Amino acid sequence: MPRARVVINREFCKGCALCTYACPRGILVISRDFNSRGYYPVMVTDDEQCAGCGFCAQVCPDVAIAVYRE
Repeated sequence: MPRARVVINREFCKGCALCTYACPRGILVISRDFNSRGYYPVMVTDDEQCAGCGFCAQVCPDVAIAVYRE
């Protein structure tokens, strides 16, 4: 299985949660801390469980997510 990492730009994220539904591993959740714009951005709960599928980045309307694979 490839090693992957999800990077979320907290300032671009508006907390729409589309990525949380798209993630097959369920490792994305809405944060309890808001960003400078007053939104609750998404955060990754367990980087080790990321499969690197990129579904989260594909559904993000704000282009706030990048997935890096080795």
